[in-house]
Amino acid sequence: MSDAELVLRSTRVITPEGTRAASVTVAAGRITAVLPYDAPVTADRVEDLGDHVLLPGLVDTHVHVNDPGRTEWEGFWTATRAAAAGGITTLVDMPLNSLPPTTTVDNLRVKQRVAADKAHIDVGFWGGALPGNVKDLRPLHEAGVFGFKAFLSPSGVDEFPHLDQDRLARSMAEIAGFGGLLIVHAEDPHHLASAPQHGGPKYADFLASRPRDAEDTAIATLVEQAKRLNARVHVLHLSSSDALPLIAAARAAGVRLTVETCPHYLTLTAEEVPDGASEFKCCPPIREAANQDLLWQALADGTIDCVVTDHSPSTADLKTDDFATAWGGISGLQLSLPAVWTAARERGHGLEDVVRWMSTRTAALVGLDAKGAVEPGRDADFAVLAPDETFTVDPAALQHRNRVTAYAGRTLYGVVKSTWLRGQRIVSDGEFTEPRGRLLTRTH
Repeated sequence: MSDAELVLRSTRVITPEGTRAASVTVAAGRITAVLPYDAPVTADRVEDLGDHVLLPGLVDTHVHVNDPGRTEWEGFWTATRAAAAGGITTLVDMPLNSLPPTTTVDNLRVKQRVAADKAHIDVGFWGGALPGNVKDLRPLHEAGVFGFKAFLSPSGVDEFPHLDQDRLARSMAEIAGFGGLLIVHAEDPHHLASAPQHGGPKYADFLASRPRDAEDTAIATLVEQAKRLNARVHVLHLSSSDALPLIAAARAAGVRLTVETCPHYLTLTAEEVPDGASEFKCCPPIREAANQDLLWQALADGTIDCVVTDHSPSTADLKTDDFATAWGGISGLQLSLPAVWTAARERGHGLEDVVRWMSTRTAALVGLDAKGAVEPGRDADFAVLAPDETFTVDPAALQHRNRVTAYAGRTLYGVVKSTWLRGQRIVSDGEFTEPRGRLLTRTH
């Protein structure tokens, strides 16, 4: 017998011990027990989900919300609604593409004030590491950012310049000194500058302008510095499979290195991108199918830790048919779970794998111990998924502010039936509650 405010029953609950029929009890926003399916319970409310899968809410640690300053691109209201519709219950917002960028404590406070009453899910924040803000890194860390984003090549926005090797070392040493995490857009600017730059609508020309060796060289630089400084570093949005042996060797040698990739690298291929279709443009780029196969292998063997969206939207007018000048970014918050699940099931992976890549490991990356698993003591954050149901992506049905998507017209497996935040249903069959999200800060 167990007292609870809420009990959610399902024949398929994904727990750290595996998938099983269970009754999950909730009180005060936390999971209090995971009991056998038919365990006797007393509760204010019992909901039987039948064969729909109950999984922990996803944790997306790479999202560009662009609010304030470029709110016409996205915004906390629309981004968090899209996330909730896709089974994501926590996101961590990137420090650039908003004005101001999150590079000082004052700027962080601006962003927190804007987000406070608009967040449908829980929201945390990354800080930024710029050439001139080493003095601001420790105060930002103490203010609760989850780590620091840096670029090794131009970011695309003037207010967020990249770090050269000397400044990378200076920022990394400072961050390592207080035990922080440095997350890096790893493309080498010299390799990019020497690559052919044709411009125009041909995807093959754009792909040639962002070669794999730009990623590989930048990651080698990052590994060398991290090893020297015993720093904790994370490679963002890996697209080059050529870097995988270097990454594996560095980790085997004890370098404190983690790596993410993104749904678009796992589900879309260069061969299928139409010329002029800049909704597929991102940096680093979507590469060939053979490259994609190796990324999947690296996910399976643990060389790649996790999968995040790198949701980076813009207004539709910036998605021109010239790949050189179009804004680079894929909008994927609402579709990340079904996109990854559709590809994963085709490759023989289960939902337990998807949960590990998109919830458990992302929560662990940023130290969110209350997120990422269905087990006692964690927040009662859930997604309820019909994994065998399909839908065809209709841009008009998306919650993103700008409904430009590389997934338009694709048929995907996995329909999110409802999403729950701390034991409260925040979206069900497209109907949303008022915002219930909290602003999160790093606790360790």
